[in-house]
Amino acid sequence: MDKKDYLKDISEIKDIMNRSTRFMSLSGISGILAGIYALIGGFVAYKLLLDYGRSMYGSSVLPLSILELILVGIAIVVALLSVFTAYLFTKRKAKKNNEKVWTKASKQLMSSFLVPMLAGGLFTLLLIYRGYYGLVAPITLIFYGLALINASKYTLSMIKYLGGIELILGLLAMVFFGHGILFWMLGFGVLHILYGTLIYFKFDKA
Repeated sequence: MDKKDYLKDISEIKDIMNRSTRFMSLSGISGILAGIYALIGGFVAYKLLLDYGRSMYGSSVLPLSILELILVGIAIVVALLSVFTAYLFTKRKAKKNNEKVWTKASKQLMSSFLVPMLAGGLFTLLLIYRGYYGLVAPITLIFYGLALINASKYTLSMIKYLGGIELILGLLAMVFFGHGILFWMLGFGVLHILYGTLIYFKFDKA
């Protein structure tokens, strides 16, 4: 066995080990689309808040309570569309790679991701209930970053770096308080598009 065959065998063994412990069929396209959804939703929310701020000096178009409900609704729609798209394209990629969607690794990935996300989601709802709307964007970024870091050991290693950047953005949104929606668009929109593109060209297209 020459050196070339030896390196090929090592690469194949490493690939088999990765597939048994990590879910590798995350879709780059779903990340790109999730980023686009977030940018559209963030732009609509920003426009509504801007219009409301201007109307405070005149007649208000929407009552504050209705505006708050609309903003929460936008966030829920963006989240649901992102989850549906991720499932659809991940299932498609897994089928292409002859990999099952629900494996031990994917279940570990989901449980590791969902625990911080559910905690963050409940915390966010409590913030909204108490009227601390300015904290919503930083907190969602922070918990999302923690969820990605926690789940990264069961999927692509680069997800850990995405989680770290999301976490930092959440902390910066706390520092530059009042600009949370812009950080939210950067974290959930621009970063998803960049990382989705990277995953697509590095793994999907290959």
